[in-house]
Amino acid sequence: MTITRRRTAVAALPLLLITCLLCPALLPGGGTPATAAAGCPGESGPPGPPAREETVPVAALPVPDPPVGGLAGCADAHAGPLPPPPVGVASYVVADLDSGEVLAARAPHSRQRPASTIKLLLALVVTDLLPPDKVVVATAEDANIDGSRAGLGPGGRYTVEQLLHGLLLASGNDAAHALARELGGVPATLAAMQDAAGHLGALDTRPATPSGLDGPGMSSSAYDLALILRAALERPRIAAALVTPSIPFPGFGDRPGFELGNDDRLLGTPGFLGGKNGFTDAARHTFVGALERDGRRLVVALVRGEPVPVRMVDQARGLFDWGFGAPHRRIGTLVEAGSAGRPDAMGAGESAPGGPEPPLGGTGAEHDRADPAPDAGLMGPVIVGGVAATVGMAALLAAGLRRRRH
Repeated sequence: MTITRRRTAVAALPLLLITCLLCPALLPGGGTPATAAAGCPGESGPPGPPAREETVPVAALPVPDPPVGGLAGCADAHAGPLPPPPVGVASYVVADLDSGEVLAARAPHSRQRPASTIKLLLALVVTDLLPPDKVVVATAEDANIDGSRAGLGPGGRYTVEQLLHGLLLASGNDAAHALARELGGVPATLAAMQDAAGHLGALDTRPATPSGLDGPGMSSSAYDLALILRAALERPRIAAALVTPSIPFPGFGDRPGFELGNDDRLLGTPGFLGGKNGFTDAARHTFVGALERDGRRLVVALVRGEPVPVRMVDQARGLFDWGFGAPHRRIGTLVEAGSAGRPDAMGAGESAPGGPEPPLGGTGAEHDRADPAPDAGLMGPVIVGGVAATVGMAALLAAGLRRRRH
């Protein structure tokens, strides 16, 4: 029996070594790497295979050097001695909305498809350029757009404010299309969204559609989504819409009005500030949300994830719980709007109190199509975090079984 156990242990050593190499959170020192790679190889653009809507090849966006916010590389990194819980995503960011401290991240600047989370960027443009009481008459093209819809109908009359709620509560691609038309058409809207992203320092972001439906060159990152949500929460109209449970929504023709509900799964969580999630076949699952607890406000962004065996919202909850217990120390910084490109914005800056950290080396509104089985193509983008996620998810399942037995 002793010999058998020893042989089993020896046979398991290679797997354990591989697991530790791919899972920095299991290494001594709490998972914060002592050195950082200069970039994230192969992730200057979203991974293949391309979506059917991405038939036109588009060159990747330039990669800033040094990286925005002082965050480089693909490995997991975190502030403090305790690592965050494992998550099954290609990349993520946990940051403090007020101090700008990035507390934990994995491949924060990896370019991925944002899906419906890009609607937050459209919302910023809408609140800048369109008065809330302006009436927009919907068209058949609005009503028949692909993916999730708020319920617009041809000839229906909607205020910009109602369309904004349709965009954010129900992830309405029809509302996005109607708003883009009112903004001067899709090309003009995309240009305004690109300008807004650049002003925020979201230099990984290139919108290809106003709604988040896949399109040539579409990209964003977990880091950029954190910047975009932070800016959205500073706009009272957007912040109020994101936490609205439901609103009366107009009908059209002979169809009566109805109640439009908020699909965000974090809605109702104590301290919920707002968020957005999304899904396309190519993007997989995306999420960005913010919570406040004991006066501290955190944002969590997840991109290219899978909701099995743990739902995306519960993966986010785990990161929030970790973040609220993390020290006020940074591995990088959320840059201030208008500062990207300045030397002090591109590096991590001075360390927060507590000492320096090394630099970083769904359902509901998930929005485009029914979710098929998890994408086998995820193995490339999430190779760093995949083993960690598997180990952690197994632990979560085991814990769940123990709870059920009790």
